[in-house]
Amino acid sequence: MIKYTISALSLALILTSASCTKKLSGNTSLDSNAIKPVVITEPVKHDTDDPAIWLNPADPSKSLIIGTDKDIDGALYVFDLNGKIVADKVVRNLKRPNNVDIAYGLIINGKPTDIAVVTEREANKIRIFSLPDMKAIDNGGIEVFKGETVQAPMGISLYTRPSDKAIFAVVGRKSGPADGYLWQYKLTDGGNGNVAAEVVRKFGKYSGKKEIESIAVDNELGYIYYSDEQVGIRKYYADPEKGNEELALIPNTGFTEDNEGISIYKTGDKTGYILVSDQGAGKFQIFPREGSSSNPHEHKMLKSVQVTALKSDGSDVTNVALNDQFKHGLFVAMSEGKVFHYYRWEDIIGDLK
Repeated sequence: MIKYTISALSLALILTSASCTKKLSGNTSLDSNAIKPVVITEPVKHDTDDPAIWLNPADPSKSLIIGTDKDIDGALYVFDLNGKIVADKVVRNLKRPNNVDIAYGLIINGKPTDIAVVTEREANKIRIFSLPDMKAIDNGGIEVFKGETVQAPMGISLYTRPSDKAIFAVVGRKSGPADGYLWQYKLTDGGNGNVAAEVVRKFGKYSGKKEIESIAVDNELGYIYYSDEQVGIRKYYADPEKGNEELALIPNTGFTEDNEGISIYKTGDKTGYILVSDQGAGKFQIFPREGSSSNPHEHKMLKSVQVTALKSDGSDVTNVALNDQFKHGLFVAMSEGKVFHYYRWEDIIGDLK
């Protein structure tokens, strides 16, 4: 029997979505056949937005979920695999933190350091914290989009280049030009235990229809994906030395409204799945990571899955076995109700596995 880790508020939310029909945007409804999480986190104060999974290398069962609480007095929350808030690790008093991502082994003071990087939208900064202690290592934050009329950083993803383990932050914003919308920063040791960042390129097309928030990086294959909302998912090389050619645009076809959160599940060196939130429908659309047999940049939808996470902005996924609940990996998605949902990978992938 599946056990749920839920608060009273979360219980009310899941019962509402599972036992009756929940109306969503675009005249779409969520029925009782939707995939249900095995864990719902304790609620945050304001508004969840984006999660990231930190894998504990010594003991995967002690891995952590890092998630944003988006408001002017927001926070970066830390949860265990039971959905409990780890109170002494929560970073508070952030000015509208939007998206967060994680990378492993940035060399600081000669020591490999795992990092969580979050956009602080109202401060026009990215903030960097060491893992798992969640201590600031950014000297108060690093300003991004410096000199631009619109800064307002929102989306972020971290790329670790396989050849030299250099780590880059790819940052999006509330609005920007039709080309060069994303800025990519190389992260390095800035001295005194802090991280420095240098702009290495400005790239990426933008339709102007809405905004670009969700960004995901495939380290091994070397690609960046980002959601140009209401248009599609754009694909570029992650290595700045490979240029700024757009490799693909996965169209918004079949989405109710916004294409939003992106996460990548790997089944092999070059195979796996790209999951994209169909925000207005409470669904995730699944695409082949490897493309088609004739074109690695042709990604046709394989499947659409209905979940109980409502209007999900962000998600993350891992293929690592974490514990008895998540033997084949964990898929975590933001949901309305100030919570994150944890799903078993096998429930999400279903008959595609």
